Amino acid sequence: MIPADFDYLAPTTLDEAVAALAEHGDDAKIIAGGQSLLPVLRMRLNAPEVLIDVGRIEGLRGIRDDGDALVIGATTTHHTVSGDPLVRKHAALIAKAIEHLADAQVRHRGTFGGALSHADPAGDLGAPVLALGAEFLVAGPGGRRTIAADDFFDDFFTTSMADDELLVEVRIPKYTGWGAHYEKFVRVAHQWPIVAVAAAVRTEGGTIAEARVGLTNMDVTPVRARAVEEALVGLPATDEAVRQAAAVAADGTNPPTDLNGDADYRRHLAAVLTRRAVLAAAEV
Repeated sequence: MIPADFDYLAPTTLDEAVAALAEHGDDAKIIAGGQSLLPVLRMRLNAPEVLIDVGRIEGLRGIRDDGDALVIGATTTHHTVSGDPLVRKHAALIAKAIEHLADAQVRHRGTFGGALSHADPAGDLGAPVLALGAEFLVAGPGGRRTIAADDFFDDFFTTSMADDELLVEVRIPKYTGWGAHYEKFVRVAHQWPIVAVAAAVRTEGGTIAEARVGLTNMDVTPVRARAVEEALVGLPATDEAVRQAAAVAADGTNPPTDLNGDADYRRHLAAVLTRRAVLAAAEV
């Protein structure tokens, strides 16, 4: 299908983008890489009167070291993020998750902040940034504010950003020396995950000292598996020990039922995939 007619704006500064969004309100949509928005426009599931393209704003791109954290600009492409040596060293879980995100063409065009702002519960980035305790810097007419990852994903395809705010950058604490793994279950290549698990693990002498675990497509938002994290601490990184801790992965979740499987099937997958992800992360 062909999208409905719209006006196109391409601001070159963040202030211009914020002003344009404030002026047009509900009639406007932000576009960066367009990998989530363009299919929606083509199917006419949304018909904004104005598209505000933030892809020309230099200040929204790039990755920098900020002491105890990495800062990733909202319009940085997935390909750039996954290949960046700082990300691979200090936030390996992000790089590993992006390796499973769609295909190479999408990774070259899609943006880190765009995918997170889309807030698809089946998206591959929500669980990793939630597990790592990221922070989101957003800007609007009232200035800038920081939103913790625990508070960012509000509901199905919904974030806690106001309608007149846009994402500027994501701050990710460093997990240098931690093992990481993203375990994704799909029926066909490049599919949205039926369930996926993001795990970052720090071991000491074969024992799990700390763990961070996030679940994809197990609720209307990404889920932090805190019960698993607590159960893993102090356990040997063995199959049997991790299996017992992973059994509580689905506790407190509300997984969907669809053509790919019902809720009970996803709960079973969550336990299995959590065990695999944690063991793989502990081996690094």
